[in-house]
Amino acid sequence: MSIKVKRSRAQPIAQLLNQRGELGLLMRQSRLIDQAQRHLRAHLPEEMRAHVFVGGFHQGKLTVISSQASWLTWLRFEQTRLLGLLHQLPGFEGVTGLTFKVRPVRPVTPPPRNSRVLSSRAAQTLNDCASDTDDPALKRALAKLASHAERTPDA
Repeated sequence: MSIKVKRSRAQPIAQLLNQRGELGLLMRQSRLIDQAQRHLRAHLPEEMRAHVFVGGFHQGKLTVISSQASWLTWLRFEQTRLLGLLHQLPGFEGVTGLTFKVRPVRPVTPPPRNSRVLSSRAAQTLNDCASDTDDPALKRALAKLASHAERTPDA
């Protein structure tokens, strides 16, 4: 039994994105959502722009996401004005309403490092043990451990 490799040519990315398949549809939808987000942010107060995101479009409703409920309360009061702004954009004439969601943004914090300090006194003890040891592998391991000691002498 032989395995034959199908020879195909790589297609340019522009051709892939312009096809009628799922990838092209997804890219067109993401461009529309980005366009809506930029248009809405341009008409929001300055302090609010960084906290409001367009999350998606489903069954005629545009989802607006914010990190704080207070921003969404203000957006609910301005919903008719925002819908009017969206209807100005090509492709958003069919938006019938807005869905609001609160999604708190939690900053990513790296886990704390467990850094240990080896004193110079402990390093000297490890070096003494290494010099008294006959096993070459153990001697190298003890010397390597001792090399991790802090460089300044203890007070």
